[in-house]
Order: sequence, then structure tokens, then C-alpha cells
Amino acid sequence: MSFSQVMQTYDLLDSAHISGARVAEWLQQNGAKQVEVHKIEGARGFTDFIRVIIPGSAGRSSGGSAPTLGVIGRLGGIGARPSRIGLVSDADGAIVALATALKALHMQAQGDQLPGDLIISTHICPDAPTTPHEPVPFMGSPVDMATMNKFEIVPEMDAILSVDTTKGNRIMNYRGVTISPTVKEGYILPVSDDLVDLIQIVSGYPARVLPLSLYDITPYGNDLYHVNSILQPATATAAPVVGVAITAEIAVPGCATGASHVPDLDIATRFCLEVAKAYGANSLHFFDDKQFTHAQELYGSLRQLQTMGR
Repeated sequence: MSFSQVMQTYDLLDSAHISGARVAEWLQQNGAKQVEVHKIEGARGFTDFIRVIIPGSAGRSSGGSAPTLGVIGRLGGIGARPSRIGLVSDADGAIVALATALKALHMQAQGDQLPGDLIISTHICPDAPTTPHEPVPFMGSPVDMATMNKFEIVPEMDAILSVDTTKGNRIMNYRGVTISPTVKEGYILPVSDDLVDLIQIVSGYPARVLPLSLYDITPYGNDLYHVNSILQPATATAAPVVGVAITAEIAVPGCATGASHVPDLDIATRFCLEVAKAYGANSLHFFDDKQFTHAQELYGSLRQLQTMGR
């Protein structure tokens, strides 16, 4: 159970004075040894990117060969001050990512170390701008998407879970946690059976899958409609990426406050941890490698979809 870690993370971030440095200090107090913070200025303010590495018992950071999982908390900002007071719905991605780190650290302290390395990254911005979007406004960000990808993705991530609030739409009218198909190098691949099994076990309800269009897996800034930024990491890596979407029964603005549901954040956190356990033990696959190779032989590379196009 990660309910306690989610609550601790929520309380930490729910402050107008929170910063990446404060989050790093908090993680270190809970046993983190490898934490980085980068303050980046943008055209509309600044944000603090934070990355924490939690070594696995057989992880590459300690000379092992277990694969490395990346968990990215995707968001524009955790707050929209001064126009909104408190944590916004968009903060859910950061809460889950950091709660996952906290739970993994607490597990390690109790003798339960993950098999593979776990790399968690997100960014802390308590006063991000908002952006017009249909059907409801999105949270904006002080920095552009290319900058986010630069600081949130590292080559050591062999596979990535991208966690993002996905409530600002009318296509996923369920409250809870939804997963996306696997996206890799411009291909929308079949949904991983292993991930379906885990999300069902963790949530206790049938797996729900986030529908994607090709537009969703192309970079922001190309004037194509995106459901949100959940698959933007897939535009900047060859690693397979799966979206972990926190959804609602109605369209909720990303800048809405009082809209976070701790039980749903707990499900998402536990899912990330169970994936880390299984992936590091080589008992979970994000995609079928033979099928992906065959698809490329038939239809060639689709990496142009990871670019801004012509």
C-alpha cells in the first residue's frame, strides 16, 4: 500500500513556497542518495526539474544487468498561482512520480530492494501559466516540451511509464487509472498483456485503455490536436513508452483545484511500483520485439512522427 506516501507527497507539494531543492532535501531525508535538481528559466517563468535514481539489487548502476525503468511525472505545473490557490489537477503526475520514489525508498529501508534501477523525474512549478484548450483549459508551462523531454528523459531508461492527469477530455469517461498502448519510435503498438494484468490486479477492475491517434504521439507545436502531453516523452526516445493516465467521469480542467483523488493516485503509484518489480526481474514486456522488427521490415521506420515534420 502506498496511500501514506501519496499523502505525504501531496502535503509536501501543497505549498506556494515549494521548490525542487526542498523536494530533493525531503527525498534525501528519506534515504535517496542520487538526486539532481536543475532550475530552468523559460519565457513565462521558471521550473525546477528533479531526478532521483534508486539503485536496484541487480541494476546497472551497481554493475548488474537488470533493465532500468523510468517513471516520468508529466505536467505543466503543480500550481497556477496567483490565479488559483492550491494544488491543481495537473499536479497528479508529479505526486505519483514522487510518491513512487518515496515508497521505493521506504521499501529499500525495510529490506525490499527493487531488482532493477528506478529513475524518476518530474518538475516542480507552483505558479505555472494556463493555456486555452478544448474542451477545458490546460495548464501551461514556463518551458517548452523539448526542454521538458531533455531534462526528464535519460538514455539509461530502457522503458518509460509517463504519468499524467488526463481528465480534460470527453473520450475517457471513467474515474481511475487508464493505460495507453505502448508507443515506440512512431509506432502505436498493441497494449501490453503484462501491463493489462498488472493494472487489473492493482486496481481491482477491468483494464481501461486510453485511445490514441497519431497526432498524440507527435511533438507539441505542430498545430495538431493532442489529447494532452502524456505521450510526449515518446517523441524523444527509442525506449517504449506507456502512458499512465489518471482520468475522471467528466472533463476536468488541468488548472482546477480540489480535483485530485488520493485513492486514484494510490492505484497509479502501486502500478508503477509493480511494473518496476516485474520489469527489473525480466518478467514483464512492454512490447513484442519480434513483432516490432517484423512491422519495421514490412513498413519501414516511422521515426518521422517523432519530429516536427516537413
